[in-house]
Amino acid sequence: MTLHVKLPESLAAQARELAEREHTTLDALIASSLVATLDHSPHRPTISERAARVDWARVDAILARVAEVPPEAGDER
Repeated sequence: MTLHVKLPESLAAQARELAEREHTTLDALIASSLVATLDHSPHRPTISERAARVDWARVDAILARVAEVPPEAGDER
């Protein structure tokens, strides 16, 4: 995908310099920065929010299909 972004020249210059120091491309630098920002986005559901949506009855039904067998030697822990 190609995305055209308008940046202030001073910011673009800093980004180009950083990309050069990091031995990467400007595209890669911007993409990795965007990934880092999205990973920390408050709009991304937390683990507890995701857990609240779990259908625990369905989980129990799935786990009930697993045979109860003792662990193999060495797998006790």
